[in-house]
Amino acid sequence: MTKKILLLGSGELGKEFVIAAKRAGLHVVACDRYNDAPAMQVADEREVFSMLDGDALTAAVEKHHPDIIVPEIEAIRTERLFDFEKQGIQVVPSARAVNFTMNRRAIRDLASRELGLRTAKYFYAKTFEEFKRAADEIGFPCVVKPLMSSSGHGQSYVHNENELQTAFHEAMEEGRGDVKEVIIEEFINFDSEFTLLTVTQKNAPTIFCPPIGHVQKGGDYRESWQPFQLSKEALKQAEMMAEKVTKALTGQGIWGVEFFTKQGEVIFSELSPRPHDTGMVTLGHTTNLNEFELHLRAIMGWPIPAIHLEHKGCSAVVLAKENADHEPAYNLVEALKEDRTRVRIFGKPDQHTGRRMGVVLCYGDLDADMDALREKAKRVAATIIK
Repeated sequence: MTKKILLLGSGELGKEFVIAAKRAGLHVVACDRYNDAPAMQVADEREVFSMLDGDALTAAVEKHHPDIIVPEIEAIRTERLFDFEKQGIQVVPSARAVNFTMNRRAIRDLASRELGLRTAKYFYAKTFEEFKRAADEIGFPCVVKPLMSSSGHGQSYVHNENELQTAFHEAMEEGRGDVKEVIIEEFINFDSEFTLLTVTQKNAPTIFCPPIGHVQKGGDYRESWQPFQLSKEALKQAEMMAEKVTKALTGQGIWGVEFFTKQGEVIFSELSPRPHDTGMVTLGHTTNLNEFELHLRAIMGWPIPAIHLEHKGCSAVVLAKENADHEPAYNLVEALKEDRTRVRIFGKPDQHTGRRMGVVLCYGDLDADMDALREKAKRVAATIIK
């Protein structure tokens, strides 16, 4: 009997997951707050509602009777997932994991206070007075984020006391869901940052993809490359921390675990219990299985014999240049002239300046010049939207 998946959130990551699931013969119902979201375009069925509406979420579950619920976004009434899990529905990776990681307070406290992982110094604040006291304690510069958000929404870097009011207001206004609280943390003048895609399995050991380097702007990913060069000792530290935190959260699937490095030290940053935007680089033939195929296999309990690095590769995002209630005009001609280059258009129905609309993927042999690949990807990405 074909298993039915209820996908909560239907963005570009969800779209690639649906493609992987459909290739395996599964039935997918894609859900999001707006119609014709990217994953809906390739799914079997769709539902349009706010996943912060617990009753609407329950109604969708009762209507479709899914075997598996796969969250793709943060803004979900996560406490309902425990009820669904008790009913025998598989929640990916688990209701506990989703409930923890959708809120920065829970995951940061777990990593730092319970598991003893090295993190940036941090405080929480619900009022501006609490926020200012925390800033005085941490010092400048510092980083401010909503407790619940994604893609850099509401995140800012504060350089002095004059910027505190604006940063606090943006974080409170841009936070997802009904959590009105911010986290203020030490700014780590890191040497680099990277993602370690971590695959937890039901009846097999936790395994890892080669590390992925990335560049963010305003907390939102702009480019990524694989492999990211790390010393054996640093990689071992990262794998140990990733395995420790994912084991504590429980469940099976792929996790995007983010780290900083500073003078050889590995510092835990954040974690997502699902495919990661920086992991879209795996769509460019870097590994034998891309992150969405790995997620699906782990969810279904299917074997993953090994993860192999097959090419060097990189990704660069295609950004919208205006606010408009329609898609931009895409020009693929120049991109398609390039060898070992792929373009993925997400299919988002409207634009706002800086919104990710697609991604360019470039890859080469294992001895290829990574800097040249990265420059190529960024150059090509700039030609997609005129």
